[in-house]
Amino acid sequence: VDFPGADHAKVVSYLDVLLGRVTVGANAAIIGAGGIGFDVGEFLSHAGESPSLDPQRWMAEWGVDSSFEARGALARPEVEASPRRLWLLQRSPGKPGARLGKTTGWIHRATLKAKGVRMLGGVEYLGVDDEGLRIRVEGSEQLLPVDHVVICAGQEPNRALQAELQAAGINAQLIGGADVAAELDAKRAIDQGSRVAASL
Repeated sequence: VDFPGADHAKVVSYLDVLLGRVTVGANAAIIGAGGIGFDVGEFLSHAGESPSLDPQRWMAEWGVDSSFEARGALARPEVEASPRRLWLLQRSPGKPGARLGKTTGWIHRATLKAKGVRMLGGVEYLGVDDEGLRIRVEGSEQLLPVDHVVICAGQEPNRALQAELQAAGINAQLIGGADVAAELDAKRAIDQGSRVAASL
Protein backbone atom coordinates (compact mmCIF):
# COMPACT_ATOMS: atom_id res chain seq x y z
CA VAL A 1 0.00 0.00 0.00
CA ASP A 2 1.49 3.29 -1.10
CA PHE A 3 0.23 6.71 0.00
CA PRO A 4 1.80 9.91 1.37
CA GLY A 5 3.11 9.26 4.87
CA ALA A 6 3.25 5.48 4.45
CA ASP A 7 6.64 5.65 6.19
CA HIS A 8 5.25 7.62 9.18
CA ALA A 9 5.84 6.11 12.63
CA LYS A 10 2.04 5.65 13.03
CA VAL A 11 1.99 3.17 10.12
CA VAL A 12 2.64 -0.42 11.23
CA SER A 13 2.36 -3.91 9.79
CA TYR A 14 -0.25 -6.35 11.05
CA LEU A 15 2.59 -8.78 11.80
CA ASP A 16 4.21 -6.28 14.16
CA VAL A 17 0.86 -5.92 15.93
CA LEU A 18 0.14 -9.66 16.20
CA LEU A 19 3.69 -10.49 17.29
CA GLY A 20 3.55 -7.85 20.04
CA ARG A 21 6.27 -5.64 18.59
CA VAL A 22 3.82 -2.69 18.52
CA THR A 23 1.25 -1.76 21.13
CA VAL A 24 -1.62 -0.15 19.25
CA GLY A 25 -3.05 3.05 20.72
CA ALA A 26 -6.64 3.88 21.64
CA ASN A 27 -7.58 4.88 18.07
CA ALA A 28 -6.54 2.86 15.04
CA ALA A 29 -7.33 2.46 11.36
CA ILE A 30 -6.98 -0.91 9.67
CA ILE A 31 -6.23 -0.75 5.96
CA GLY A 32 -7.45 -3.87 4.19
CA ALA A 33 -10.82 -5.51 4.85
CA GLY A 34 -9.96 -9.04 3.79
CA GLY A 35 -9.58 -11.98 6.14
CA ILE A 36 -6.45 -10.56 7.75
CA GLY A 37 -8.01 -7.13 8.28
CA PHE A 38 -11.07 -8.66 9.97
CA ASP A 39 -8.88 -10.90 12.14
CA VAL A 40 -6.75 -7.93 13.20
CA GLY A 41 -9.93 -5.96 13.90
CA GLU A 42 -11.14 -8.80 16.11
CA PHE A 43 -7.75 -8.96 17.86
CA LEU A 44 -7.67 -5.21 18.53
CA SER A 45 -11.31 -5.02 19.67
CA HIS A 46 -10.66 -7.19 22.73
CA ALA A 47 -8.97 -6.27 25.97
CA GLY A 48 -6.77 -9.25 26.72
CA GLU A 49 -7.83 -12.74 25.72
CA SER A 50 -10.59 -13.15 23.16
CA PRO A 51 -13.96 -14.44 24.41
CA SER A 52 -13.58 -17.15 21.74
CA LEU A 53 -11.12 -18.83 24.12
CA ASP A 54 -13.51 -18.75 27.07
CA PRO A 55 -16.80 -20.63 26.51
CA GLN A 56 -18.77 -18.69 29.16
CA ARG A 57 -17.70 -15.27 27.82
CA TRP A 58 -18.31 -16.43 24.24
CA MET A 59 -21.84 -17.63 25.06
CA ALA A 60 -22.59 -14.35 26.86
CA GLU A 61 -21.33 -12.34 23.89
CA TRP A 62 -23.50 -14.29 21.43
CA GLY A 63 -26.57 -14.37 23.68
CA VAL A 64 -26.56 -18.08 24.47
CA ASP A 65 -28.26 -18.99 27.75
CA SER A 66 -25.92 -21.68 29.04
CA SER A 67 -28.47 -22.71 31.70
CA PHE A 68 -30.96 -23.36 28.86
CA GLU A 69 -33.74 -21.84 30.98
CA ALA A 70 -34.62 -19.01 28.60
CA ARG A 71 -36.87 -19.67 25.64
CA GLY A 72 -34.77 -21.06 22.78
CA ALA A 73 -31.73 -20.80 25.10
CA LEU A 74 -31.40 -17.19 23.98
CA ALA A 75 -30.33 -14.35 26.23
CA ARG A 76 -29.52 -10.68 25.64
CA PRO A 77 -26.00 -10.52 24.17
CA GLU A 78 -23.43 -9.05 26.56
CA VAL A 79 -20.86 -7.55 24.21
CA GLU A 80 -17.69 -6.48 25.99
CA ALA A 81 -16.70 -2.92 25.11
CA SER A 82 -13.77 -2.53 22.75
CA PRO A 83 -10.72 -0.93 24.35
CA ARG A 84 -10.13 0.96 21.09
CA ARG A 85 -11.98 3.07 18.56
CA LEU A 86 -11.37 1.28 15.25
CA TRP A 87 -11.94 1.93 11.55
CA LEU A 88 -11.74 -0.95 9.05
CA LEU A 89 -11.11 0.44 5.58
CA GLN A 90 -10.96 -0.96 2.07
CA ARG A 91 -10.04 0.73 -1.18
CA SER A 92 -12.54 -1.15 -3.32
CA PRO A 93 -16.14 0.07 -3.26
CA GLY A 94 -18.85 -1.92 -1.57
CA LYS A 95 -19.42 -3.48 1.82
CA PRO A 96 -16.23 -4.43 3.67
CA GLY A 97 -16.06 -8.17 4.17
CA ALA A 98 -18.35 -8.98 1.24
CA ARG A 99 -15.72 -11.40 -0.09
CA LEU A 100 -15.24 -13.26 3.18
CA GLY A 101 -16.39 -16.88 3.39
CA LYS A 102 -20.07 -17.40 2.64
CA THR A 103 -20.70 -19.42 5.79
CA THR A 104 -18.61 -17.39 8.25
CA GLY A 105 -18.29 -13.89 6.78
CA TRP A 106 -21.46 -12.70 8.49
CA ILE A 107 -19.99 -13.73 11.86
CA HIS A 108 -16.87 -11.60 11.35
CA ARG A 109 -18.94 -8.61 10.20
CA ALA A 110 -21.43 -8.98 13.08
CA THR A 111 -18.67 -9.30 15.67
CA LEU A 112 -16.92 -6.12 14.59
CA LYS A 113 -20.20 -4.24 14.17
CA ALA A 114 -21.20 -5.16 17.73
CA LYS A 115 -17.85 -3.81 18.93
CA GLY A 116 -18.54 -0.48 17.21
CA VAL A 117 -15.91 -0.86 14.50
CA ARG A 118 -16.64 1.58 11.68
CA MET A 119 -16.32 -0.19 8.31
CA LEU A 120 -15.89 1.86 5.14
CA GLY A 121 -15.52 0.84 1.50
CA GLY A 122 -14.43 2.92 -1.49
CA VAL A 123 -11.77 4.69 0.55
CA GLU A 124 -9.03 6.77 -1.06
CA TYR A 125 -6.00 7.13 1.22
CA LEU A 126 -4.77 10.72 1.10
CA GLY A 127 -1.99 10.36 3.64
CA VAL A 128 -0.80 9.95 7.20
CA ASP A 129 0.63 12.75 9.32
CA ASP A 130 0.92 13.60 13.01
CA GLU A 131 -2.82 14.33 13.17
CA GLY A 132 -3.88 10.94 11.79
CA LEU A 133 -5.05 9.32 8.55
CA ARG A 134 -6.61 11.50 5.88
CA ILE A 135 -9.09 9.73 3.62
CA ARG A 136 -11.69 10.53 0.97
CA VAL A 137 -14.98 8.61 0.84
CA GLU A 138 -17.67 9.44 -1.72
CA GLY A 139 -15.96 12.75 -2.47
CA SER A 140 -15.83 13.82 1.18
CA GLU A 141 -12.46 14.23 2.89
CA GLN A 142 -12.12 13.09 6.50
CA LEU A 143 -9.40 13.03 9.10
CA LEU A 144 -9.37 9.92 11.25
CA PRO A 145 -7.55 10.95 14.45
CA VAL A 146 -5.68 7.67 14.86
CA ASP A 147 -2.63 6.71 16.87
CA HIS A 148 -1.80 3.89 14.45
CA VAL A 149 -2.57 2.77 10.91
CA VAL A 150 -2.31 -1.02 10.65
CA ILE A 151 -1.57 -2.28 7.15
CA CYS A 152 -3.37 -5.55 6.33
CA ALA A 153 -3.12 -5.25 2.55
CA GLY A 154 -0.50 -5.88 -0.11
CA GLN A 155 0.84 -9.12 1.37
CA GLU A 156 3.88 -10.67 -0.26
CA PRO A 157 4.53 -14.41 -0.27
CA ASN A 158 7.12 -15.60 2.26
CA ARG A 159 9.15 -18.32 0.58
CA ALA A 160 12.19 -18.40 2.89
CA LEU A 161 11.39 -21.88 4.23
CA GLN A 162 11.15 -23.34 0.71
CA ALA A 163 14.63 -22.05 -0.13
CA GLU A 164 16.03 -23.52 3.10
CA LEU A 165 14.41 -26.90 2.44
CA GLN A 166 15.60 -27.00 -1.16
CA ALA A 167 19.14 -26.10 -0.04
CA ALA A 168 18.94 -29.12 2.29
CA GLY A 169 17.91 -31.32 -0.64
CA ILE A 170 14.25 -31.60 0.38
CA ASN A 171 11.61 -31.19 -2.34
CA ALA A 172 9.14 -28.55 -1.14
CA GLN A 173 6.11 -27.36 -3.07
CA LEU A 174 4.58 -23.94 -2.61
CA ILE A 175 0.88 -23.78 -1.77
CA GLY A 176 -1.52 -21.30 -0.19
CA GLY A 177 -0.21 -17.91 0.85
CA ALA A 178 3.41 -18.91 0.20
CA ASP A 179 2.40 -19.46 -3.43
CA VAL A 180 0.13 -16.41 -3.92
CA ALA A 181 -0.28 -14.06 -0.96
CA ALA A 182 -2.59 -11.55 -2.63
CA GLU A 183 -6.30 -12.24 -2.05
CA LEU A 184 -5.63 -15.17 0.30
CA ASP A 185 -8.03 -17.93 -0.66
CA ALA A 186 -8.63 -20.86 1.70
CA LYS A 187 -10.38 -22.91 -1.01
CA ARG A 188 -7.38 -22.55 -3.32
CA ALA A 189 -4.96 -23.44 -0.52
CA ILE A 190 -6.98 -26.53 0.46
CA ASP A 191 -7.20 -27.58 -3.18
CA GLN A 192 -3.45 -27.15 -3.62
CA GLY A 193 -2.71 -29.05 -0.40
CA SER A 194 -5.04 -31.91 -1.39
CA ARG A 195 -3.41 -32.21 -4.81
CA VAL A 196 0.10 -32.24 -3.35
CA ALA A 197 -0.91 -34.86 -0.77
CA ALA A 198 -2.54 -37.03 -3.46
CA SER A 199 0.61 -36.87 -5.57
CA LEU A 200 2.85 -38.19 -2.77
